[in-house]
Amino acid sequence: MKVLVVGAGRMGMIRVEDLVADSRVSEVLITNRNGDRAHRVAEQFGATVIPWDSYAETETDAVVVAVGTDAHEEVLGAILPHGIPVLCEKPIALTISATNDVIASAAQHGSTLQIGFQRRFDDSIRAIHDTIESGQMGTLYSLTMTAHDHTPSAREFIAGSGGIFRDMLVHDFDLVRWLSGSEVKTVYATKAVRAHQDYAEFDDADVCSVLAVTTSGVQVLITGTRHDALGHDVRVEAFGLNDSVSAGLNSRTPLRSIEGELSLNAVPYVGFVDRFREAFRNETRSFVSFARGEISNPCPPDSAVESLRIAIACEESVLSGAAVRVADIL
Repeated sequence: MKVLVVGAGRMGMIRVEDLVADSRVSEVLITNRNGDRAHRVAEQFGATVIPWDSYAETETDAVVVAVGTDAHEEVLGAILPHGIPVLCEKPIALTISATNDVIASAAQHGSTLQIGFQRRFDDSIRAIHDTIESGQMGTLYSLTMTAHDHTPSAREFIAGSGGIFRDMLVHDFDLVRWLSGSEVKTVYATKAVRAHQDYAEFDDADVCSVLAVTTSGVQVLITGTRHDALGHDVRVEAFGLNDSVSAGLNSRTPLRSIEGELSLNAVPYVGFVDRFREAFRNETRSFVSFARGEISNPCPPDSAVESLRIAIACEESVLSGAAVRVADIL
């Protein structure tokens, strides 16, 4: 099969590398608004460059949309009428109405959308999901999630990111739904700028916390920071009637154990690509399987809508200082 990757930035490069390595993919095409960038990626991995002004007319079996969020609607508007499978990096858009419009267009044209929430494809996080789903854990009591970036965002990124809830914690919100098997009922959220003042200029934050409760009663605590001095730290802990399990706690976890009894912080993760490189590879392979009709959609578009709804509810909670019902966010 032939796959087109739209975008030659960091995510586009990852997708091209993994698609080229998949024996089921006969040709990988790449396009980028900056043609020089596309040529550099193509030369590095053995892809074929398509001019930006002709990608919408290019015949291909599937498409990966890896441009910035502000260009998603433009690219998806050109691609979806072809009625082919599309992997779109999160988020589809930064508003619920725009997200719903894209999903409706996909349905109208017979295109299928897989959303790029790569944490679902992390082996350890998936093992937690499978443990819960199998019933081995028994009644699920609570989830605790840690989301700490190593390096603060560049100022130009902050301006268009959508903020700490829509950009960063949206991954965690997707995991809450996926792991618990239920929707989020209420959220209470806080945020602050503790050290990095660039975030304050855009009404964003470098730290936040969320207390959520699912419709099934699972209690969820999420903490997020835009800076972690020791490295990139993403962990999930699940506690249930019969078992307690963790993902992301290993020798590379950027923590110093005061007791010194655990071997932590050895060659710590330095960024999200380092932490989730294998997950991205698994995700890309799953998309190829999905595009070929071998599996059902592993991350359908409702994940984008509902995770965004939770993020907006968190923003409303910060403003009101009270818990917010997620279902009230329209």
